[in-house]
Order: sequence, then C-alpha cells, then structure tokens
Amino acid sequence: MTLEAEVKIGLGGGCHWCTEAVFQAIAGISRVEQGFIRSDPPDNGWSEAVLVTFDPVAIPLESLIEIHLRTHSSTSHHKMRGKYRSAVYVYDAGTGVKVGRILRALQREFDDPLVTKVLTLAEFKSSDERFRNYYASGPDRPFCKTYIDPKLALLRKRYASALRENVTAAE
Repeated sequence: MTLEAEVKIGLGGGCHWCTEAVFQAIAGISRVEQGFIRSDPPDNGWSEAVLVTFDPVAIPLESLIEIHLRTHSSTSHHKMRGKYRSAVYVYDAGTGVKVGRILRALQREFDDPLVTKVLTLAEFKSSDERFRNYYASGPDRPFCKTYIDPKLALLRKRYASALRENVTAAE
C-alpha cells in the first residue's frame, strides 16, 4: 500500500486570524501558515490567507474546500474583497481544474453564487510572528470571542467528525 503525499494549498476569504483558527482545528492538517498571498494579475495584490498542508486521505480536498466556503462570506462581494479575497490558491493547473470542479459541485448547496476564485499561488509571505497562532495564543480576546468562536461552533456542529480532539471555544 502506498501513502499519498501531503498536499499544500492556499485559502483566502476573510481575516487570516479566523482562517488560521478554522484550519488548525481540522484533523489531517499538519501545518497552517498565516500570511498574505498574491496571484497573477489582475489578482496580484496581497490578500490575507493561509497555506494549509494536509493529508488528502485524512481530509479530502472536497471537504477542505467545503469547510472553507462555509466559514467565510464566500457569496459576498463586500467592499473588503481586496484585502480578503475569496480564493483557493493552487500550485499547478491540474489541481486548479479539480478545485474548479469541486466549487461547481458545491455551488448547488448555496442560494447565491459563490465569488470564490481558483487562482495560481504566485507568492506567499508570512504574517509577523506576533500575529501567528492568534486564536491559540489568546482565545479570550474580544476579537476571538466575536469572530472566531462562532466559526469553531459551526465546525463542531456541522463537521465534528473532521475535527481534532482538542478543539475548544464557547458555544
């Protein structure tokens, strides 16, 4: 039996503190790097995002993308889309095609059109170290209580089987 190698993908949609906390809670993810991503023009402005390294056997790409869509405003063209681009960033065209198929299939579960783009990951830069692991280092901060706890509560309610054992947050 051969084991499939870990895969790396970029996810952007909302505040990278929130996105980081969501994906740190998912089993099968070995690393979440918080920072800024840009793609090729016209999407080459820096946008908050995370790089996620995961085992596609433990957490299939389809599940990862569904969780991503459900934990940010993936159907909203709000005014902060430049800073919070809704996207799945890929390293190769084959993965991009697969992600596109997944997004089209998941669209059926949303009332409004998804605004999430499939983009080439051109460059990534890490957040300042003091902002990394934001939720893990201070879950009682007002920002965490207001914005991150509801996302973690959604994960526990809808995706409990995909979570690590030690995910905590106020109900």
